[in-house]
Amino acid sequence: MKRFSAVLVLLALAISLFVGAVQAAPKAITVYSSVDEQNAKKILDAFTRATGIPYKMVFLSSGPAIARIEAEKDNPQADVWMGAPSENHVTVKGRGLTQPYISPNASALKPQFRDAQGYWTCFYMNPMGVGVRTDFLSRVKATAPKTWADLLRPEFRGQIQYPSPQTSGTGYNMVAGFVKEWGEAKAFDYLKKLHANVQIYTQSGTAPSQAIAIGQAAIGIQFTPAILQAIDEGYPIQLVFPSDGVTYEAPAVSILKGATNLEGAKALVDWLISIEGQTVIAQSKTYFYPIHPQAKLAPGMPAFGEINTVEVDTAWSASQKSRLVEKWIAEVLQGK
Repeated sequence: MKRFSAVLVLLALAISLFVGAVQAAPKAITVYSSVDEQNAKKILDAFTRATGIPYKMVFLSSGPAIARIEAEKDNPQADVWMGAPSENHVTVKGRGLTQPYISPNASALKPQFRDAQGYWTCFYMNPMGVGVRTDFLSRVKATAPKTWADLLRPEFRGQIQYPSPQTSGTGYNMVAGFVKEWGEAKAFDYLKKLHANVQIYTQSGTAPSQAIAIGQAAIGIQFTPAILQAIDEGYPIQLVFPSDGVTYEAPAVSILKGATNLEGAKALVDWLISIEGQTVIAQSKTYFYPIHPQAKLAPGMPAFGEINTVEVDTAWSASQKSRLVEKWIAEVLQGK
């Protein structure tokens, strides 16, 4: 009888320890990521190592991400949307799809990198750049473009790829930047002229760099990380920042309304903008620019302050998106 009682005690203790371990195990967060999959994995793996919180990730470009988040608003399937330029996060805030959270780490960031009410927080930035195949330039005996107007040259006909503003936040950022810098009439006149030299408008913001890496196109316009990576990997590509000015993205993270793992979502926001998280972003070959003033730039990256950048007001950009994208489709893509 004593032996049987001892077995019961041991069994009860084992069950208690098992239940305690299950309860103590952090719950996974589900992340919709508009950061490219390779870099998102680097960042989220480091987050898990630092916090012990596991994650599940679904990659979605900004357009499909917004559509999916809206479709799931009555039954959210994710906790966090990570990535895509901040104006996209202004859009989902306006549609009531996210919830506010002001991280204790956010006070270190410049005001343009965070929503005052806490609905979104930026965690890196990147300038727009033009990647050019140097072997193509040699073959056609052309010089590298130095300005946006140079991309209209006849030797570049059918050789340019850039992301469609229909599906890509990168593509829209480019269009909005031209409108803000040059005025709407001049911007669309330029885009219509550039259309003659465009080979394809890509769905994803990072696809042009992939095309120039394999030689499918000679020129790709997008934010710089994947271009810098291709150069680092030995592809014959030159990175150009047009001297008349380039926009930059400041991708953000938002916590979705109805998130089932709110504490895990908050922990991700905190970590992304911490010195530790910013150091991971800068130093782990994401080729992203950190936004924390104390974070160091990765070796070999052009200093952000040396690039002629164009400021685009986030609220204005978000408010004009539907109209400008529709105009781009009608006047540039369809040529009406």
